[in-house]
Amino acid sequence: MNARVPIAADRGLIGCDVCALVLRAPNPGLGGCCPRCGNTLHARKPFSVQRTLSWLAVSLVLYVPANLLPVMTTTSVLGRASHTIGSGIVELWSTGSHELALIVFIASIVVPLGKMGSLALLAFTAQRRSRWRQRERAGLYRLVDTVGHWSMLDVFVVVLLVGMLQFGVLATVEPEPGLLAFGAVVVATMLAASSFDPRLIWPAQPEVPESAPRG
Repeated sequence: MNARVPIAADRGLIGCDVCALVLRAPNPGLGGCCPRCGNTLHARKPFSVQRTLSWLAVSLVLYVPANLLPVMTTTSVLGRASHTIGSGIVELWSTGSHELALIVFIASIVVPLGKMGSLALLAFTAQRRSRWRQRERAGLYRLVDTVGHWSMLDVFVVVLLVGMLQFGVLATVEPEPGLLAFGAVVVATMLAASSFDPRLIWPAQPEVPESAPRG
């Protein structure tokens, strides 16, 4: 149970980040490229934790204007009104569109905050070379990578509304800066997720010396 688990580096192997080809690692310091796709080979993504935390900081800064600034303005015979993400969710709920309000709430509030919190946890534990709940953290990363694209859902909703109502006679919809800020948040969190190297969840185990024979 205390034996060190061998890793790919122990066997002189390396995997390509792009096409997942496994091949013999080049000599240290010489670099190398994947013979199949031409990608530069790295045992780990360079500065993975630092880049992940940097993109998380960008997404956190942009998340404030994304929620405070209006994402769209509607103009109709009843007047002109601007809507933030929060006010749009409240209005959808008050008008009886509970399912759509719940979808927008999950896509625009729960998913971005969940991604940022999860990636922060993964980055900090990887930086500390923690072996705490490694399987669960690996599953968390797969979940973040899978559901991250759905956070663009409310952007798609506004774009569809603009396309459907822009040519109408009684109503028009105009996108506002909040929509651009929220789209930037989604892109930043996606870049943070792609910058993180999940192999850092499994740090190399130190060699365990054999116990000396008892005389």
